[in-house]
Amino acid sequence: MSEMPKIDRQREHQANERTFLAWLRTSIALIGFGFAIARFGLFIRQLNFTLTQQQQEPAPHPFFTSENLGISLVIFGIVTLLLAVWRYNQVFWQIEQGNYQPSRFTVWVMTGVVIIFGILSIPLLLLRTKVPSSSYRLPNQPHSRNFR
Repeated sequence: MSEMPKIDRQREHQANERTFLAWLRTSIALIGFGFAIARFGLFIRQLNFTLTQQQQEPAPHPFFTSENLGISLVIFGIVTLLLAVWRYNQVFWQIEQGNYQPSRFTVWVMTGVVIIFGILSIPLLLLRTKVPSSSYRLPNQPHSRNFR
């Protein structure tokens, strides 16, 4: 009978580790997604510049840029990782002391922040600069000597 509490405690610690690893995967995904969004914005700007052959690039909105959203997602991913480590240690000691207290606070905080990022990404989709339809052609290529 004395073996049962030890097995239960072991299962609780393993569940705590699985939860931590899920938070870790989430933070890695947020960091990677933020990096991709930031770099993709630069790619789109360069592509727009190349296709339209404009000498001057249009000024982006001062706040609603893909770089700002990407950097924010990277920072949020780092904060998520720090929060995961803090929560893992907190639950570890609660399991050891036998007084585990579930917390919904982190779930609400994470949900709120993801909703905010979703709302902030809407202007990036709606306020993008329009590329004129006549500029979808490739830039002038140098002619070969054989094809004049």
